[in-house]
Amino acid sequence: MARVKRAVNAKKNHKKVLKQAKGYFGAKSKLFRTANEAVMKSLSYAYIGRKNRKRDFRKLWIARINAECRVNDMSYSKFIGGLKKLNIDINRKMLSEMAIHDKESFKNLVDMAKNA
Repeated sequence: MARVKRAVNAKKNHKKVLKQAKGYFGAKSKLFRTANEAVMKSLSYAYIGRKNRKRDFRKLWIARINAECRVNDMSYSKFIGGLKKLNIDINRKMLSEMAIHDKESFKNLVDMAKNA
C-alpha cells in the first residue's frame, strides 16, 4: 500500500481553523492546537445559542402579551385559555406585535377572551 502524505490537506485544515479563530486572544489565534480547541468550543456554544434564542424570544413575547393583558384587567393564562376556547389560532409573536402596535384590536381580543 502506498504511503499517504498529508501535507496539502493538513495545511488546508490548519488554515481553515486559524481563519475561524481570527480575533481570538493570544495563542488561540496563532497556534493550531489551541485555536482548534477554541473553535470547537465556540461552535458548540453557537449551536446551543441558536436553540436558546428561540426560548428567549418566546419568553419575551409572553412577557409583552402578559403586560398588555394586565393593562386590560386579565391574566395571561386566562387570555390564552379564552382564545383556545374560541378556536382563535394566533401565535405569540403576532399577539405580542399586536400588543405593541395595535392596542385596539388586542383589546378586542381580550374582551372576546373574557366573554368566552
